[in-house]
Amino acid sequence: MVQKFPAASLASWNASQRGVFLCILEHTRPQLGASSSYSPRLKQVRQENTTITTGIRCCGGQRPAKKFNSNKQEARRQNVDLPLILPKGKKKPFPIPLEKMLQASRADKKLAQRGIEKPLKPPKNGLLVPDLIPVAYEVLDAWKVLIRGVSQLLHVLPVHGCSECSEVHVAQSGHDIQDCLGQNNARRRSFHSWVKGSINDILVPMESYHMHDPFGPRIKHETRFSYDRIPAVVELCIQAGVELPVYPSRRRTKPIRMLGSKVIDRGGFAEEPKLSHSVDPTSLLADIDTYGALERYPTPTEEEMPHIAQETIGAYEKVKWGVTKLMRKYTVKACGYCSEVHVGPWGHNAKLCGEFKHQWRDGKHGWQDATVHEVFPPNYVWHVQDPKGPPLRSALKRFYGKAPAVVELCMQAGAQVPDRYKPLMRLDIVVPESEEAFLVA
Repeated sequence: MVQKFPAASLASWNASQRGVFLCILEHTRPQLGASSSYSPRLKQVRQENTTITTGIRCCGGQRPAKKFNSNKQEARRQNVDLPLILPKGKKKPFPIPLEKMLQASRADKKLAQRGIEKPLKPPKNGLLVPDLIPVAYEVLDAWKVLIRGVSQLLHVLPVHGCSECSEVHVAQSGHDIQDCLGQNNARRRSFHSWVKGSINDILVPMESYHMHDPFGPRIKHETRFSYDRIPAVVELCIQAGVELPVYPSRRRTKPIRMLGSKVIDRGGFAEEPKLSHSVDPTSLLADIDTYGALERYPTPTEEEMPHIAQETIGAYEKVKWGVTKLMRKYTVKACGYCSEVHVGPWGHNAKLCGEFKHQWRDGKHGWQDATVHEVFPPNYVWHVQDPKGPPLRSALKRFYGKAPAVVELCMQAGAQVPDRYKPLMRLDIVVPESEEAFLVA
C-alpha cells in the first residue's frame, strides 16, 4: 500500500535541485453524465461530482547551469602556461581560419565573374580612417617615450643576451637554465653563452619597407634597395595618417576600384617627392629608431628610476593597444616561415626568405595576415624574483614565470606591474629549494 505523504513535504522541494524524485499527484476527474458533454473548464463542474485519483509519478529536475563569472575566475588565477615556441621546421598557423579565407575568395570571384566591382571601405580603398588618425599619433608619441625610457634604464640595469641564440635575461648575471638551441650547443651542454645586451634585445627591431604609395607597384627583388627600412610600428602609423617630412606618403582623395583581386583604377602612379637638402634626415629619425639610443639619453638618477620605469611601462601598454586597434583596419602581412613583416595590402616580392623549404618558393615569402605579436613582439624573458640572488637553475624551471622584456626591466626598476602579467610571471608561487623540488606535486 502506498503511503500518502503530506503536502508540506513536497512544498519544501526546490525546483533548482538536481536529480530524480518521487512525488504523489492528485488528479481530479469530473463525473459527467451520459447527456453531458465534456468541457475543459473544470471550475464549472460541481465539487461533489469529482473523484480523487492518487498515483505515483517520476519527475526529473535539473539545476540550471550557473553563469561563469570570467572576471572573478581571472582574478583567482595564480599562474598560466608559458607561451609556446613555434617550431622553425613548420609553417605558422593562419590567424584567420582557412575556410573563411576561401569563402571570401569565392565570393569575390563570383562578383568578378558577374562584372560587379568589389565593395571596399576605408582604408581598404586607399582612403584614411579619420577616427584612427589621433590613435596613430598617440602610438608614435608612445613609441618615442618607450625608446627613451628603455635606453635610460639600460644605463643602470644589466641585460644579458646569448651570443648563439635569441635568449635574453634581465639580472645581474645570466641564468643556468640549459635550453640553448644555438650553434655548438652540445659542446656547452645547452648552457647559454652570455654577452652584454643592448636595446635591440629588449625592443626587437621589426622593420618594414616604407612605401610612398602602398597600393602602387610591388617591391621587386631588383628594386629592394630603392626603399628605406624603418620600424614596422612607425610605418603603420604613417599609413594611418601620421605626417613625417622625411617619409612622405600619398594621401588619396578618390578611392581605388577593384574587380576581384585586380585593381582597375588606382588613380595612376605618383613619384615620391624628394627630400629637401636643408632637412637633416638623421635628426628626424633619431627619436623613432633604436640606433644609437643609448648615447642620446643620459643616465638617470636613483630617484628618477621609478618614475621613468612607470612611464616606460605605460608607453609600452599604449603602443600595444594602439597597434592592436590600427591592425583591425589596416592590413599588415607577415611571412608564414620567417619573421619578415610588410605593412600594406600586399607583400613585397623580394626573395629574402631562407627558412623552411625556401627552395620550393625560390626565396619568396609566404605572406599571410600578421598578428600583433609579429609586428610588436613581446620577447618573453624569465622572471627573476631576486635580481641579485643566485642564478636560475634548470631543476626549478617549472616554478619560474616569464614576462615581456620591457615589463621585467621596468619591474626591476620599481614600476608597478599590470595585473594581466602577474599570472604569467607566477608572482604568488614560492620557488622551493633544489632538494624540495621532487616533493612538490
